[in-house]
Amino acid sequence: MQDSELKRFGVSMDSHLLRKFDQLVSQRGYENRSEAVRDLVRDALIQQSWEDHEHIVAGSILLFYNHHQRNLLEEMTNIQHHMHDLIIATTHFHLNHDSCLELIVVKGKVKDIQQLNHKLTSLKGVDYGKFTVAPVEQI
Repeated sequence: MQDSELKRFGVSMDSHLLRKFDQLVSQRGYENRSEAVRDLVRDALIQQSWEDHEHIVAGSILLFYNHHQRNLLEEMTNIQHHMHDLIIATTHFHLNHDSCLELIVVKGKVKDIQQLNHKLTSLKGVDYGKFTVAPVEQI
């Protein structure tokens, strides 16, 4: 069971850093500093969860690639079939004559998903890859 009681605490920072933080709060549309601090803490906790390679996470792998690259689609398909137990869903978009975007929704141990991500993003013809993650357990 989670303790959902709000707790207050103080944060000290120099005025220059606080001005920059207030700009961030405004740019991102937060109603107040507390909301921004909560999001920053959540993000830090998610990043920390990556350090535990046995931790179960869900996330996505986003790939931009040139579909004319020789053997790329076959290699991508082989990797995904070999690691199919980590993949929940995939979707494919044609961006223009040469470029495609593929979104792969994943769930599994951090170490396994990182391996899948590295195998896919390192393929010749993949122009950009991004792995995003969220812990399955509540933070």
